[in-house]
Amino acid sequence: MAEWEDELEGWLKPFLQRLGHKTRQRMCPLYVAGLIGPGDRKSVQPMAERLATGNYDQLHHFIADGVWDESSLESELLNQADGLVGGKDAVLVIDDTSLPKKGERSVGVAAQYASDLGKTANCQTLVSLTLARGEVPVMVALRLFLPDSWTSNVARLKRARVPAEHQAPRSKP
Repeated sequence: MAEWEDELEGWLKPFLQRLGHKTRQRMCPLYVAGLIGPGDRKSVQPMAERLATGNYDQLHHFIADGVWDESSLESELLNQADGLVGGKDAVLVIDDTSLPKKGERSVGVAAQYASDLGKTANCQTLVSLTLARGEVPVMVALRLFLPDSWTSNVARLKRARVPAEHQAPRSKP
């Protein structure tokens, strides 16, 4: 096992305990390793092939259909972030981030202001809360912003399986 994989396993350990189900605990490290490891394509199928798991269906289910209470994971993330960068001189940073996208089916993708590009572009927009001290930031919360073109289209929300509690229009703040 590569050194970074060893470190990842140790860092993920308290989060895995909060995932509960054994299959989720097994798929989470594979998915995270696929995202941060080598390879250009970061969708589920190429990651499953690179990781030689033979578990494409389980990995896809973990991402597409997996249901769990994220509040437990977010609580653990806050604990870990506080231990890493918390303290009297730590600050909270609220920001938005854009992820340029070409398609229209990813939830929240629309022509909207892309802060990273400095112009309107087809993208997803995420609002983040980051705990930072000195030069070390740790993102502790991330929420997808749904533009009006999504919240006003009930069929689109339903097709994308956006939970009812997230379908109402909201401002970024």
